[in-house]
Amino acid sequence: MASGKAWNRRLALAGGAALAAGTGYLALPKRGGGHGFNLSHADPHILVRGNSAEPTTLDPHKATTIWEDWIMGDMFVGLMHQNAKADPVPQACESVTVSDDGLTFTIKLREHVWSDGVPVTADDYVFSFRRIADPKTAAQYVSILYPIRNMRLAAEGKVKPEEIGVKALDSRTLQIEMLYQTPYINQLLMHQTTYAVPRHVVEKHGDAWLKPENFVCNGPFLLKAWIPNDHIRVVKNPRFFGAADVKLNEIIYFPTQDVSAALKRFRAGELDIANRCPPPDQVVILRKSIPDQVKINPFIAVNQTRRPFNDVRVRTALSMALDRETLANKVVRIGQIPAYNVVPPGMPGYSYAARSGFASLPMAARLEKARSLLAEAGFGPQNPLRFNFSIYNTKEWRHWSVVLQYMWRSIGVDMHIVPLDSQILYDYLRKKDFDLSSAGWVADYRDPKNFLFLFQTSTTDLNYGSYSNARYDRLVAQSDTIRDAGARLEVIAQAEQQLLDDCGVIPLLHDVTRDMVSPQVRGWIPNVANFNRSRYLSLDRGIQPS
Repeated sequence: MASGKAWNRRLALAGGAALAAGTGYLALPKRGGGHGFNLSHADPHILVRGNSAEPTTLDPHKATTIWEDWIMGDMFVGLMHQNAKADPVPQACESVTVSDDGLTFTIKLREHVWSDGVPVTADDYVFSFRRIADPKTAAQYVSILYPIRNMRLAAEGKVKPEEIGVKALDSRTLQIEMLYQTPYINQLLMHQTTYAVPRHVVEKHGDAWLKPENFVCNGPFLLKAWIPNDHIRVVKNPRFFGAADVKLNEIIYFPTQDVSAALKRFRAGELDIANRCPPPDQVVILRKSIPDQVKINPFIAVNQTRRPFNDVRVRTALSMALDRETLANKVVRIGQIPAYNVVPPGMPGYSYAARSGFASLPMAARLEKARSLLAEAGFGPQNPLRFNFSIYNTKEWRHWSVVLQYMWRSIGVDMHIVPLDSQILYDYLRKKDFDLSSAGWVADYRDPKNFLFLFQTSTTDLNYGSYSNARYDRLVAQSDTIRDAGARLEVIAQAEQQLLDDCGVIPLLHDVTRDMVSPQVRGWIPNVANFNRSRYLSLDRGIQPS
């Protein structure tokens, strides 16, 4: 997710469009047995993390999902990077100076080296920004960097990558020129797309630079082994500039898309941490410290390149028929908020000004109106609307989709559920090979723009439903030129309202986090972004479960 950081930041497991006010974790006692080992007796310097799903890549310029970021962020540090509370702090840089017009950033790099001892230079960053701008890289996430001068034009093949607004003034000084105001610049500079990759290694090995025997990074941990669909192992990087403060020697990441299986492994003492766990049907029984804050929002992408989903009446009818209150309060029951907008709560200075027009209607009136809209579009008992609903093949989404199927059936819609593995679903979303699909977004930075850019016409791969509206594009672009914060957010609210009026996407829920963390893990701080980088964690194997 990324960042949509499947979920894409990126889309993340079992849903996910948004971020917001905060997060928390579950801390459950662990029991021995299970698969033959018990972490209470394991090495106190080896952390075992359940990591949602199998990564497609660990290349910062090609990755799109949150579970890839959870690993990459342990191996790389950006110019800015998350501290223990997930706030942006200088890491690969020492300072950032901003020009009077707010468009040019001069960045002084920290003096540090790659894991093979070669110095990290401004040329590495220039190479990296040009690499992600190059259409040959096929970076799905390049659109998040469109604020950089000429980045969009380069990604579209209209100018050369060398023409983007990034240059080295000397070996340790980088300059980045922006097209417009970026009040979220510090958070953008800790995003994976801005990570530097080692030029000398990438040019030598090509895509094979990601093999453990070739891999080089600038962060606290170094890739040691990757056994597909089994585990990824990283070890402490002795050349990391902050190595003295890193308590762990090794991390093992297991893909845990099946959250029920992850729960069993956690309780058997085989995982220290399990992300997006436990499954919703067990949270009420197991809850110990469930967060109230919102983190990620499941939504439904509607492919507007296919008929009849290019008809706003059809999209609106489908959205109106969904009883979000029942879904949140009687089906999921973890504290989710019914979603009638796209931007979640917790965006600084932004209120719920935008809202679906039917939100205040009683459910019976909404269903009647939905049937009427479908009839206007040519659908009814003799010609029912039929479509496939592609979903993440998880227990969560399989459960939800059956409920949604029942709700749509009440307006005469015949929906067929198509469960797909996460990597396959993301590929279908990117290629627009679906009718309707579960999708989601984990925010990269706390600003409404991080959600609205997804639906701009220029955002191709991540704009899954291919929503396109000239007024919407104009309003989002206009917001980029407004320096007054309040006036800027008013224009953004107008853009969001246009998106909702067009039903360019079907919001579903504002979700909550469900991480499970062993009491033996020290240093875990619940935070708004749900990032707990391993460099700040330690283990106390002497703690006995209560």
